[in-house]
Amino acid sequence: MTTVVPTSEEDPALSVVRFTSELSWSDAGPEVAEQQVSRLCMEAQECMVMNRWLDLTSLMLTSADIVFSNSKVSEKDLECIFTVICNLVTKSESPDEELEMAKLICAKIIQQPSDKPVLRVKILFNLYNLLDNVYCRFYVYMKALNLAMSGKVTEHIIPSCKKIDSFLKEWNLEVQDQRELFLCVANALKDSKSSAKDSFKFLTRYLATFSGEDAYKMGEAKDEAARTIIDFVKAPDMFQCDLLDMPAVAQLEKDAKYALVYQLLKIFLTQRLDAYLEFQTVNSALLKSYGLVHEDCIAKMRLISLVDLASHESGRIPYTLIKDTLRINDDEVELWVVKALTSKLIACKMDQMNQVVLVSSCTERVFGRQQWQVLRTKLGTWRDNIANVINTIQANKITEDSSQAVQGLMIR
Repeated sequence: MTTVVPTSEEDPALSVVRFTSELSWSDAGPEVAEQQVSRLCMEAQECMVMNRWLDLTSLMLTSADIVFSNSKVSEKDLECIFTVICNLVTKSESPDEELEMAKLICAKIIQQPSDKPVLRVKILFNLYNLLDNVYCRFYVYMKALNLAMSGKVTEHIIPSCKKIDSFLKEWNLEVQDQRELFLCVANALKDSKSSAKDSFKFLTRYLATFSGEDAYKMGEAKDEAARTIIDFVKAPDMFQCDLLDMPAVAQLEKDAKYALVYQLLKIFLTQRLDAYLEFQTVNSALLKSYGLVHEDCIAKMRLISLVDLASHESGRIPYTLIKDTLRINDDEVELWVVKALTSKLIACKMDQMNQVVLVSSCTERVFGRQQWQVLRTKLGTWRDNIANVINTIQANKITEDSSQAVQGLMIR
């Protein structure tokens, strides 16, 4: 099989042009093929001499479709060909030309995402690493994300999503570009069970970019705000979020289409099981339309209701109150307490003799102004208690020193 790696002193770019043009014109007959190959090689040489790197990139990409679809060309050869093409961006001295070259390469690579998708993603990452222009890097990364989703190979791009914060520092993006990035990453992660929480995190970061926007701009986020709410309600291991404080979510409260979705969020973040059951009775069809399973919602609301009891009952929760609030049998009370413990929602001990749960701490469903005020009060109390302990120790030390001094005088 022909390899792309040159064995002579011929420029690698010219070797690629020769190889791909020979492949493209192989069925046209020797005379026609030789003429066309010579013509293309001369054009390539002219571009190189004139430093017309954008034109050379376009020329080299003309045969890319044929190269990808030709069974005689191995993936190793394909990678080599596009390594040479991508390397042309390093020769450009103009950021604008570099961006245009990157756009040409990306457009060709993403045309058929289902054909060798892993290789295509790899080529785009190779291109990314060759770029100096930070906006070019952002552009190529977004193309790689969308290609991975279209080609159903997101597992090959998920590791890079963990570096988004460092990318953001490097890219210095405008708000609109940040929104596009956060939403794209969230979509790339949503189908991976191990990355569901990360997907939710990027959705909330997307929504957080809408603050102080006009109604039209804010309206762009309605669908994603509703989707984020549903994702939170569905998640069996997420019990805390700050969605209620976000303007992009708050706009749903009076929205004709999503008002009930917002009401559902308020129930899960501020109310107990009885409120959910009342809502479900009237809106069961709505819940089903969003793929919400009633039994799963009840299980989550029972844990949430238990946490709410823990935060409002002065650290002592009678078994009977848990039974009534969670609507369970007597013999299920301790089972649900253990579930809350293993989910790290509460820290507590069960007093079976007195039939009470003694709570030492619990998770807050929301952490807003009220929760900050409670924390401030607790920290103030702890500070005062520590100060009293220090004062007591110092007073005892003074008394002890005085006693020792008196004893010394008496001995003399």
